[in-house]
Amino acid sequence: MIKELKYVFYIIIIFFFIFFISRYYFSDDHKRKSYRSLNIIDERIDNFSDSLILLRNDTNNVVEYVEHEKDKNKNKYHFWKLLKND
Repeated sequence: MIKELKYVFYIIIIFFFIFFISRYYFSDDHKRKSYRSLNIIDERIDNFSDSLILLRNDTNNVVEYVEHEKDKNKNKYHFWKLLKND
């Protein structure tokens, strides 16, 4: 009997938990607060981005492309052939 009461008690607690969480989440007050917070975050991002200093680009012609054809004497290794040579 006690075991069944314990299970009923657990189910009631879970039900109330889900009920109160959903009630708060779908409330108008929560929706207004979340919308306001999103607007405040957007405004902060805009203000911060306006105050950023832009740096001059000095990376022109920095990358050198390597041609694989230059070193033709290099041996090509294949994984399976390396295992067979043991």
